[in-house]
Amino acid sequence: MNLATPLGLLISVVGGAVREPGPDGLILAFGYRYRFPVAGAFTVGNVVLTRHHSLDEALIRHEGRHATQWACCAGLPMLPLYLLAMFTSLLICGHQASYNVFERLANLDDGGYPRKAPWWRRRPHGDHSE
Repeated sequence: MNLATPLGLLISVVGGAVREPGPDGLILAFGYRYRFPVAGAFTVGNVVLTRHHSLDEALIRHEGRHATQWACCAGLPMLPLYLLAMFTSLLICGHQASYNVFERLANLDDGGYPRKAPWWRRRPHGDHSE
């Protein structure tokens, strides 16, 4: 056991979320009351937390991929690795997810994230997408 899922459960309790079983061993935690992190949903271990009262299938698939990433990173090391990937994405394109390796592997479209072009490939007054 890598402690990530117990941490996710603790966060869900502190955040006042209602937990229910989800697909593929996920635990869906609805009604999370805090505004951090800024996301439609976020995953800690196998726990998917959201301020909303439901999630669409694409976002559940996206968050399920993050649960797999937590397992591949042996749990808690995912936190600093994810923060590093987020910072790298901000440096590359100014958006926390577009070049974040974890978000890309979880499918940007399923997560509802834009595909922003790197700053060095942007036109001065043109389109900012890939």
